[in-house]
Order: sequence, then structure tokens, then C-alpha cells
Amino acid sequence: MEKTFSSFAEFYPYYLEEHSNPVCRALHYIGSTLVLTLLGYALFTEQYKLLWLLPVVGYGFAWVGHFIFEKNKPATFQYPLYSFLGDWVMLKDFLLGRFRK
Repeated sequence: MEKTFSSFAEFYPYYLEEHSNPVCRALHYIGSTLVLTLLGYALFTEQYKLLWLLPVVGYGFAWVGHFIFEKNKPATFQYPLYSFLGDWVMLKDFLLGRFRK
């Protein structure tokens, strides 16, 4: 049965459950960081044709994490907006040290 969420705050704990494997999370962080790097490079050098690579890089790393390490289906398929936001909030939480045990 598909879960329903009425807010991102309600969705985020579910999102974290779907990213419990540290390798999966690390691949998300790598993909998100590469997206930011590629975006900055494309804008700075005015090579806008590179922008099509953003979803390939971002989702490519994330989906490898899900299919190989987490062994689940990415939340993007059911909750695209919340999942997109979750990627960035999870990266922020990681950078702030909220996932260290």
C-alpha cells in the first residue's frame, strides 16, 4: 500500500528510512555534490549544453545506491518533488554532522 504524505516534514522521516544504507547515502552526497559542481562550471563557463547532464549525474549515483546497496525503489518514482527536496535536506544534514553516530 502506498503511503501518503501531507507535508515534506511528514515525508522526510520516511525518506531517511529509505536511505538507511550508508553507501546509498554516500552515493547521493557524491551525486548531489557533482550536480552543484557541474552546474557551477556550466554557468561560469557559459557551456549551457552541459546542463542536460545534471539529472543524469544526480539520479545516476542515487539510483545505483538504491538498486545495488539499499535494494529498494527510489522515492523519486512516487514522490518526485518531496524526494528532490529530501536529497538536498539530507545533504545539508550530512554536512552539519547530523548522521554521525
